[in-house]
Amino acid sequence: MEEFTLLPDLASRLFGGGVVFATDEFFAAADHLVEPAAPVFAPKTFGQKGQVYDGWETRRRRDQGTHDSAIVRLGAPGMVHGVDIDTAFFTGNFPPYASVDACAVEGYPDPLQLAEAPWQPIVRRSPLSGDSQNLFPVDSRERFTHVRLNIYPDGGVARLRVHGEIVPDPRLLPAVFDVAAAEYGARIASCSNMFYGHPQHLINPGLARSMGDGWETARRRDDGNDWVLVQLAAPAVVELAELDTSHFKGNAPGSATLRGIDARLGLLDDPTDWFELLPQIRLSPDTRHRFPIPVVPVATHVRLDIYPDGGMARLRLYGRPDTGALRARYEATT
Repeated sequence: MEEFTLLPDLASRLFGGGVVFATDEFFAAADHLVEPAAPVFAPKTFGQKGQVYDGWETRRRRDQGTHDSAIVRLGAPGMVHGVDIDTAFFTGNFPPYASVDACAVEGYPDPLQLAEAPWQPIVRRSPLSGDSQNLFPVDSRERFTHVRLNIYPDGGVARLRVHGEIVPDPRLLPAVFDVAAAEYGARIASCSNMFYGHPQHLINPGLARSMGDGWETARRRDDGNDWVLVQLAAPAVVELAELDTSHFKGNAPGSATLRGIDARLGLLDDPTDWFELLPQIRLSPDTRHRFPIPVVPVATHVRLDIYPDGGMARLRLYGRPDTGALRARYEATT
């Protein structure tokens, strides 16, 4: 598996991604491309247009030299590091080739405006395998808002994953927001364990839908504890923390702490450079806990320690970011 697949999916419906145009959707709607859930398949399930597929499927083209396309608005614009064209369950009807283009357009363009956009290729025309994840690394440092999937000449694709770094437009951000949120550019830097659930869930949008939509570690049989390190969307002063154990009832942590560091001034592996945001405090199962944070220094990273192990649904850190840092990152990619 390519390392880029650990990065957020910028096209996901989870972040507000959507399909704004498709040349054809005869057998299955292109909206399936951006669904966050893994595709599923029920054999011999037929509708009025044939076998039902959890993906985008176009009719068979009879005009030589043409192809089908779908344009996706990225829910979280940013730098693309890799693309996954997933043809799961498409066996005799997958496209033999595909390519991906990208562009950056301000505002909310319609399909006619997007047709005139300055598209550039990020994945050249490449062969695909059926019923497989087709992974393509992307070497670009530009910020994109839309991608266009081209399939040659026709066929079915289950999901389009566009993995990368989220780069928000600082002009559209409030003065105080969740600086640990993935949708604003925060990311998971490291963690001690993710046996049952990836810590990326902690910083995803919205409330957790189930216990499976959170970070959960294996049961510890030693004297240690588990932790996760979040790189904030920008250097920020954290004012309010939310530690959400929703859905975790028999496996919530007993307690937790929060510590911060300004990595521009100190070293992540030097414990003397860290400062306390929240002392060790008891947590209740299946509860959204909110704690005010006293005046503390600027942090670039925050570490959540849970004692001794267990599951957390979400981590929210509301604070005042360094707007200059946000602006500099945005301008460096546009």
